[in-house]
Amino acid sequence: MLIRQADDILPSEITPPEIYRERRRFMQGMGVLAAGVALGTAPDARAGAKLAGVRPGVYRLEDDSTPYKDVTTYNNFYEFGTGKSDPAKNAGSLKTRPWTVAVEGEVRHPKRYDIDTLLKLAPLEERVYRMRCVEGWSMVIPWVGFPLREIIRRAEPTGNAKYIEFVTLNDPGQMPGQRSRVLDWPYVEGLRLDEAMHPLTILAVGLYGEVLPNQNGAPIRLVVPWKYGFKSAKSIVKIRFVEKPPLTAWMAAAPREYGFYSNVNPLVDHPRWSQAKERRIGEFFKRDTLMFNGYGEQVAQLYRGMDLKKYF
Repeated sequence: MLIRQADDILPSEITPPEIYRERRRFMQGMGVLAAGVALGTAPDARAGAKLAGVRPGVYRLEDDSTPYKDVTTYNNFYEFGTGKSDPAKNAGSLKTRPWTVAVEGEVRHPKRYDIDTLLKLAPLEERVYRMRCVEGWSMVIPWVGFPLREIIRRAEPTGNAKYIEFVTLNDPGQMPGQRSRVLDWPYVEGLRLDEAMHPLTILAVGLYGEVLPNQNGAPIRLVVPWKYGFKSAKSIVKIRFVEKPPLTAWMAAAPREYGFYSNVNPLVDHPRWSQAKERRIGEFFKRDTLMFNGYGEQVAQLYRGMDLKKYF
């Protein structure tokens, strides 16, 4: 099995960031982390600071994790430029404190959360997920976060809430890529409510046990591992519960190429390239793309009876 339950994970199986950066094998150097997790440090806005009290998550992979350097220097984050190295070069201008996330729309309890309150909303877990980019490359990333449903439960959606819209920061002064018109800003994404409630869907605040770097979506981002990476909105400032599917940034820009669901599907090609294969960063040869990115056992029931070529 590729996904293991938390009860099966030993503390010694969680490897510290420095080991990941130097080696690509997940099982190397395992003895070090147990002490690191036990000691921890207080949450901090600075990327690279340890996140305290991170526990092993329910969903973990046996796949090798992608090296920290690749995860943090090879990104799509158009708010900082369209090149893969642009976010790491340009994201230093982003200020992640103060930061608030508004929860609004069709809910009984709208609220504006301070980011440091969100860090304490639920226990932080490490979730090692496959992430697949629509362009055909993929990574395996040990995210730190908590299930999105923790916020949904507190908000208490009304009967009119069928979808959730995620709105990201719109500030060209901090995000120089927004000075271009490559997309209509702010970046908007969306999920169906049952997708958002799924236990695999998380809000991430870190990776490799550390505070999330700016170029990876600091201070808080969505992670939906069975969908293409662009669905996982970064630097979120607003979570809105709505009745109809929101018009997402990429649907507005290229509706023939980017659908609302954007589930990883090797049988549905992008109009300009095949999705049947992918290249894991750090590997030379391509591998087969897995349906739902390998999470079909967990999520296929969400789409039972749907034409996934029509609702791509």
